[in-house]
Amino acid sequence: MNAAFSSWQDFFAMGGYAFYVWLSVIVTLSALIGIVIHTMWTRRQLLGEIRRRQSREQRIRQSKKQASAPRSPESSREKSF
Repeated sequence: MNAAFSSWQDFFAMGGYAFYVWLSVIVTLSALIGIVIHTMWTRRQLLGEIRRRQSREQRIRQSKKQASAPRSPESSREKSF
């Protein structure tokens, strides 16, 4: 197996097309990194929204339980006076 380039300098020069080759590498890597960052950011927002909704639903359930709980005789006497 032969090496495609005889030196590191030839490798980085890419046979005279270095600007186009390395520019395409940079654009591709920046797009991939952008996708990863956007995915992580969206995931964090989604999980936060889920936590907020679950917390809200739990508070609603608790308030419904308290509203439907039978009242003690003392509390009903206080309201009748």
